[in-house]
Amino acid sequence: MSTPSPQGIQDTQGIQGIQGTEDATDAGPRVPAGAPVRARGAVRAGWGRVRSLLPVRADLAAALRAPRRDLTAGLTVAVVALPLALGFGVSSGLGAEAGLATAVVAGALAALFGGSNLQVSGPTGAMTVVLVPIVAQHGPGGVLTVGLLAGLIVVGLALARAGRYMTYIPASVVEGFTLGIALVIGLQQLPHALGVPEPEGERVPVVAWRAVEAFVRAPNWTAAALAAGVAAVMLVGARVRPAVPFSIVAVVAATAVAQVLHLDAAAPIGDLPAGLPAPSLGFLDLSAVGSLLAPAVAVAALAALESLLSAQVADGMTVGQRHDPDRELFGQGLANVVAPMFGGVPATGAIARTAVNVRSGASSRLAALTHAAVLAVIVFAAAPLVSRIPLAALAGVLLATAVRMVEVGSLRAMARATRSDGAVLVLTALATLALDLVYAVIIGLVVAGALALRAVAAQARMDQVDFRADLPGEHSEEEHALLAEHIVAYRIDGPLFFAVAHRFLLELSEVADVRVVILRLSRVTTMDATGALVLKDAVEKLHRRGIAVMVSGIRPGQRRVLDSVGALDPVRSEGREYATTPEAIAGARSHLRRAGLLPAA
Repeated sequence: MSTPSPQGIQDTQGIQGIQGTEDATDAGPRVPAGAPVRARGAVRAGWGRVRSLLPVRADLAAALRAPRRDLTAGLTVAVVALPLALGFGVSSGLGAEAGLATAVVAGALAALFGGSNLQVSGPTGAMTVVLVPIVAQHGPGGVLTVGLLAGLIVVGLALARAGRYMTYIPASVVEGFTLGIALVIGLQQLPHALGVPEPEGERVPVVAWRAVEAFVRAPNWTAAALAAGVAAVMLVGARVRPAVPFSIVAVVAATAVAQVLHLDAAAPIGDLPAGLPAPSLGFLDLSAVGSLLAPAVAVAALAALESLLSAQVADGMTVGQRHDPDRELFGQGLANVVAPMFGGVPATGAIARTAVNVRSGASSRLAALTHAAVLAVIVFAAAPLVSRIPLAALAGVLLATAVRMVEVGSLRAMARATRSDGAVLVLTALATLALDLVYAVIIGLVVAGALALRAVAAQARMDQVDFRADLPGEHSEEEHALLAEHIVAYRIDGPLFFAVAHRFLLELSEVADVRVVILRLSRVTTMDATGALVLKDAVEKLHRRGIAVMVSGIRPGQRRVLDSVGALDPVRSEGREYATTPEAIAGARSHLRRAGLLPAA
């Protein structure tokens, strides 16, 4: 086999190059050489991100590790979840069947695709609070559309890896909106608990007050007694025998009493479909999507927030369990996309049901899947029996749930921590009651952030310091006295940002008649553009007074901010930026000697 000559290789390469040029000319505009590679890399990275959110083999291994314990826990949670699903479905305005559909469909999908092994999802009181005004304004179809849009938004948050940012919500805000939710849930139950028609009104406190007025005019003691009895059994039973699901016991007993005694004043749930409806997008009205985007964002924010908080609670109740926040968002988003197709309301992770799941010994997502499967069996096999449950009994379940949501010990500890925490807690709770949950969280975050900034700003200091220890070389007391007469040194400790910068400018502007000011910046922890601009303004004002400014100890991370606004230009132009304080003092001595204020060395 002969080896081609170098000349032959060059000729071949030249011919190929000419052909390649002709081909490129014939094909049209030239594509950059690296474009296909970058495109393939982007596709590969995108698929890798999606793949990281999908179920993995370890999920199946965990489910097979202790299946009997998980099946038992799932059955227990289903018993607890049944009356809650029915109650929250009724409270949302879409009916008990919507609550059951949500618990089955969203519960199964969130368990399968979510990021927590212990999370139980379904309709919740917090979501019901947000849905009630949406139902009043846009009707059932609008709620289903909002749920689908919110699911897509939450999936987008998962793909953007936004889960980790939910951890920045202060505990005072969480406790405040939990208290507010409990108050709203309790007030929402008054019409059914008192056995009166649902009054008109948008604000929960107003509706509750009108329900009380209606009860005073025409009292329904049967409904009130059933609601009070169910709530009392749940609250007292939970203290005596915490392991017994007294919610289902109380509901069964109330239903039996109503049927045996023919208590017509206790209105039942009514007919329920014997099974889930076929999936459909018939509710989707594209022309209304624009007006529903704002409610969808609110629902998505709540779904993400409550689900991640619930997963975090579950982690804290166990050892060795840690949820994946982005995958949890993906699972909740997918659940909310699909649930409306079956007539379900938006769902989130349910803290109370998740806590029951953990306490019942669950160790994998098989328990949550079992909970959804048991509820599906109830939907298909026991719909006629469930339809006879009195609405007052479900109202009693939710009244007891609202009471148990309030952790008095946590509220007391938060109020005692700091005045700021107490103020944020109360403000968030009142905003939840007066406005809605999303606005309440936003208000709580803004106020908490402002108070935190004030606390950080209070730690920032600018002190005049003695520079005797930093004087280089030998110096006499007389020389030190002369230096102290003409030089003043300031050390800035802490952050130099917008909340404190103007206070520092005022202090620097009031410097007495000296010839040199040394600014020691080595202890500045952070600096923003406002701080840099204020520093520049201070330097220029001192220069106009004939005072030389020396700067020392600038950190590398702060140099970029200072350079971006030109804060160091007046100092650098005269060579007065130094790495250390002794060097700055040496430069100040030289400046004073040139000015004839110190004797020559």
